[in-house]
Amino acid sequence: MTQFNAKSTTDDVLAGVDLSGKRFLITGVSAGLGVETARALVAHGADVVGAARDLAKAGGATAEVREAAAQGGGSFELIQLDLASLASVRAATDTLVADGRTFDVVIANAGVMAAPFGKTEDGFETQFGTNHLGHFTFVNRIASLIKGGGRFVSLASSGHRFSDVNLEDPNFDRGDYDPWAAYGRSKTANILFAVEFDRRHKDRGVRGIALHPGGIHTELGRHLDEGAIEALVAQINESAKAAGGETFEFKSIPQGAATSVWAAAVADPATVGGRYLEDCRVAELADDEGLRAGVRAYAIDPENAKALWAKSEEMVGERF
Repeated sequence: MTQFNAKSTTDDVLAGVDLSGKRFLITGVSAGLGVETARALVAHGADVVGAARDLAKAGGATAEVREAAAQGGGSFELIQLDLASLASVRAATDTLVADGRTFDVVIANAGVMAAPFGKTEDGFETQFGTNHLGHFTFVNRIASLIKGGGRFVSLASSGHRFSDVNLEDPNFDRGDYDPWAAYGRSKTANILFAVEFDRRHKDRGVRGIALHPGGIHTELGRHLDEGAIEALVAQINESAKAAGGETFEFKSIPQGAATSVWAAAVADPATVGGRYLEDCRVAELADDEGLRAGVRAYAIDPENAKALWAKSEEMVGERF
């Protein structure tokens, strides 16, 4: 198999790959990685359903996706989904289940980062509620539509290294809110969800995969000013230097989406199922300090994943 790396783009990863007849669902297709992931897949003949909170914004942002679909023989359609509202999540999944058409891959791409303290419509802390609980409910409610041999791809982040999940106080009800700690919890949850989803579904040939797309300038950073971004990069480089690693470089959006399309359509499922990926490869375990490459043990711990699943069911009031 071709070896890809941090500089590989979506077009590199999908070179020579025919996705005709394959159907994908991607959340968060109104900007950045979601748009590029959809574009790359339809350009290779795939049928893609994109989910977005603001359909007018997504319609404008995905003009290039529709153009690529027309040229590549794929198709593209939009559905409304607000992950910060369980009513919206349930309405979207009810529609998809009633429609009955199956998917080869579901990609949980949408998310918020380092948001100021707030609550979702259902009273969950914004980042945990949107990034994790919204996707947890959405994906589980349509899990039966993922074909045998299919995949669930969960976009996480090296930000999971900031913090493990806190199942005693998931909504910061005791105070001490920190936007990066909250982001870290939600991204750890994104990995743990994929780990437990993989365990539950691999007997029918459906694999769960989590990944870090890399550092990219997208709308995800809308809550950060330039100074905050510079400070974060300086912190990353300091820890990389101390560990003898390479300095941080931002990826382009096509480079950032490459690991998503690799996980979804190219990688061997037996190699990547239940794992955490970065730069189009399986990441190594790395429990040292700092925001750098590798996955922390708590994020792929099967018992932690089971505990999060049970807590998540309790929080959303639904068993899967």
